[in-house]
Amino acid sequence: MRKSKFTEEQIIRALQEVDAGAMVQDVIRKMGVTETTFYRWKSKYGGLEVSDAKRLKALEMRTGG
Repeated sequence: MRKSKFTEEQIIRALQEVDAGAMVQDVIRKMGVTETTFYRWKSKYGGLEVSDAKRLKALEMRTGG
């Protein structure tokens, strides 16, 4: 699987921007990703805080996933 050029922290901050009222089109244009990618991130990281994402990453590394 290809490694993302964005960290989990960057992804979560982008999702939080939209939750705070920013338009999705503005955020994806600024990051240079497609709308599909944004909504894929939202399904995976939606509702997480940065500390939660770090814990998720550590768990994935331990389980090999």
